[in-house]
Amino acid sequence: MESSSAAKKNLREQLRRDRELGFMPQSWLHIIQSREIQNASVVASYLSYGFEPQTLDINQALLRAGKLLLIPRTLEDRDIEWVAWDGSERSLKMRGKVLEPTAEKYKGEGAIDVVIVPSLHIDRRGNRLGQGGGSYDRALARTRAWKVGLVGATELSGTHLPVEEHDQRVDAAATPSLLLRFTQSAAAHL
Repeated sequence: MESSSAAKKNLREQLRRDRELGFMPQSWLHIIQSREIQNASVVASYLSYGFEPQTLDINQALLRAGKLLLIPRTLEDRDIEWVAWDGSERSLKMRGKVLEPTAEKYKGEGAIDVVIVPSLHIDRRGNRLGQGGGSYDRALARTRAWKVGLVGATELSGTHLPVEEHDQRVDAAATPSLLLRFTQSAAAHL
């Protein structure tokens, strides 16, 4: 029987190929209207690249709304630290395939209200499949923030994903046309 780790690795490779083949630039801007983001003061997002769900318009809207916007910087141990970002490209540097902030670490991690999470796939229980480094799982485990994963319309399914002990669920999944919230009681019945 295949281990969860091996199953996730194989699934991740397939989903990356599927995403690349079906990629169309779309907007997830509708999530800004969610009550969780409307009521938030501090929102952690990310700078999308390649075939990831695009976040440029979301990040710009968060800044226009006066939210404190945080973006991740990956540490040597693959953990994430959050950095406040004002939208300026001058405060970013390329690290591998991604742009990362150069400013000081944000020290109020407990004050984060919402985390917008990159995801390859999300199941009906709120389990997400990420890129495989565990960076977001570690960061999400340290926060009580509302967590919303961004996925394409075909990347949200009823098929249960393989899960490991360290995996963190999201509270909601957003496609370009919908926002689906997960609740503990609903997930228990699925």
